[in-house]
Amino acid sequence: MSVAKKEYKRVTVKSLIEMKESGERISMLTAYDYSMAKIVDSAQVDVILVGDSASNVIAGHETTLPITLDQMIYHASSVVRAAKRALIVVDIPFGSYQSDSKEALRSAIRIMKESGAHAVKVEGGVEIKESVSRILHAGIPVMGHLGLTPQSIYKFGTYTVRAKEEQEAEKLKEDAKMLEELGCFGIVLEKIPAKLAKEVAESVSIPVIGIGAGNGVDGQVLVVHDLLGMTHEFNPRFLRRYMNLYEEMGSAISSYVNDVKSRDFPNENEQY
Repeated sequence: MSVAKKEYKRVTVKSLIEMKESGERISMLTAYDYSMAKIVDSAQVDVILVGDSASNVIAGHETTLPITLDQMIYHASSVVRAAKRALIVVDIPFGSYQSDSKEALRSAIRIMKESGAHAVKVEGGVEIKESVSRILHAGIPVMGHLGLTPQSIYKFGTYTVRAKEEQEAEKLKEDAKMLEELGCFGIVLEKIPAKLAKEVAESVSIPVIGIGAGNGVDGQVLVVHDLLGMTHEFNPRFLRRYMNLYEEMGSAISSYVNDVKSRDFPNENEQY
């Protein structure tokens, strides 16, 4: 069923609530730099996530844990300068909010003040209740993240689907309601059964964005490099590739190398 899209000059937290209420699906993608954010924003993506996945995608780390708060602010600042329409949400990185709520607030304030972003995202449920509450009371919009939470990968030990068992599924539902009641404007659900994700989306009034969580939620998020086929070694079931840029870019660069070696580049029209 198609739903009429409302045009937004700048997407806000309020805009996302309106989209959920009207049945319009929310599009969300990552971006970590000015050039990519410019493209993503011009394509009318509703939300740009400056994700701690930059640790994997940009820096080549195995997990999201190594990226620092300073690095997240650097990436977020670059994205903010590019995006004119999308709501910009920034992950608070591991180690910057888990120890106590005061540290969490300081980290959130730094992100908002130094990058110019519009909201922050944190992973976890009742375990971080105090931190979420303190950030929200400071007037900073917060998005939650439940299910597979990559910052806790060493606790899980694997990137497999979460909340398949009843006990974990019930806790996830309770955490989602808690985040809503605290005042979060949205929740990301990662790699959980589609049926459970749909139940959660229908049980809360705030937007639920899925990644590997089926089509019954209020929107979808992907890592833009995965969508574009730039990370060819990453092939989860939930990923749909819209291009194969890894091969296309490699081919273009190989052509450049050949043209340089053969002295074909630059030609007469490409010099002064």
